[in-house]
Amino acid sequence: MNSGIRLRQVSLAVVIAAAYTVLTVSLGPLGYSWLQVRISEALTPLPYLFGLPAVIGLALGAFISNVFSPVGLPDIIFGTALTLLSAELTWKLNLRSKLLACLYPVIVNALGVSAYVAGFYGVPYAITVISIGAGELIAAVVIGYPLLVAMERINSKDLQG
Repeated sequence: MNSGIRLRQVSLAVVIAAAYTVLTVSLGPLGYSWLQVRISEALTPLPYLFGLPAVIGLALGAFISNVFSPVGLPDIIFGTALTLLSAELTWKLNLRSKLLACLYPVIVNALGVSAYVAGFYGVPYAITVISIGAGELIAAVVIGYPLLVAMERINSKDLQG
């Protein structure tokens, strides 16, 4: 593999990880509660377009962000694993559908994150699934889909010239 391509992939992973971390940590409670809209999740559709570097960047960003989570170790371990799972699904099982690529993080996080966040905050699981699912829908679909479309246009122009 060309060292220029490798450097670009590593740089992309680092930029995504940094953006995810800054967006999550700077918005504090908005990204860490049972009632959350983690704006950084708008980046979760990016594996559709950028593949493995985006998967790695998202997982690394989630890991670093979750170090600051009041939920602690469960968020660090399971939150990171769930982000990795949804990023893999977005990359590998998108069926060439940008919308489907945006929905995997919604489903995985609504069901998975709720499993440990509900107990931590003492909120019923079903309520947590709805609240985290709604927040994830806002971030990954309402914000993430237009971001993905814009990045796709930029990337195609970048490849052309």
